[in-house]
Amino acid sequence: MAILVMIYGQSGTGKSTSLRNFEPDDVCIINVSGKPLPFRKKLNTNNTDSYTQILMNLPRITKPSIVIDDATYLMVNEFMRNAKVTGYQKYTDIAYNFNNLIDAAAQLPEDKIVYFIGHSDQADDGREHFKTIGKMLDNYVTLEGKFSIVLKTMVKDGEYYFSTQNSGQDTVKSPMGLFASVNIPNDLKAVDDAIREYYGINNNESEDK
Repeated sequence: MAILVMIYGQSGTGKSTSLRNFEPDDVCIINVSGKPLPFRKKLNTNNTDSYTQILMNLPRITKPSIVIDDATYLMVNEFMRNAKVTGYQKYTDIAYNFNNLIDAAAQLPEDKIVYFIGHSDQADDGREHFKTIGKMLDNYVTLEGKFSIVLKTMVKDGEYYFSTQNSGQDTVKSPMGLFASVNIPNDLKAVDDAIREYYGINNNESEDK
C-alpha cells in the first residue's frame, strides 16, 4: 500500500509553494484548480477536477510521488456543479467520491507517496482540520484516520513551516522520530526524503507514461 500524507492550511500559508524543491523526475502533480504553480520551475502537472480521469491516471503515474493540489476543490467543484440539486444525495455523492479516491490512492504500490493538499476548517469544538463539504466525511469517515501523516502549514515571524505534531487544537500527526522538531521548513521534497528514509522506501527514478 502507498503512504498517504495529508497537508492542510489556510490560503497563503505555503501549501503549493512547498513543492518548489521537487525535480520533474520526482513528482506528478494533479492540479485540481488549474492555477499556475507559485514558482518558476516546471513540474509534471495534470490539470483536472474529474474523479474519473484521476482514478484512471493514478495507476499509470510512474513518478515516485504524487500530489493532489488543491484536493478540497474536488469537493467544492462537485458541490457547485450540483448546487441547484435539492436533497442530501449530492452530499452523499461528494463524500463517496472523495473517500473512494483516498482508498484508490492507498492501493498504489508501496514505493509511492501520495499527498493530498487542501484547505483547513474549524470544527464546532474549535479544532482545526482538513476542510470538507457537508458533515458526512467529518462525522462518519474521519479523513485524517486514513492518513499515516498529517501536516499543517503555518507562518511564524514571517517564516513558513509545517507543523508535525498535534497541538491539541488540530488533527496533525506524524510517526515518532520521523521529524526532528515540531515545526519544520515547508519543503515538501525534504519531507518526502525523510519519509522514504524512515520507511526504507526506494525512490525509483522513472518517466511518466
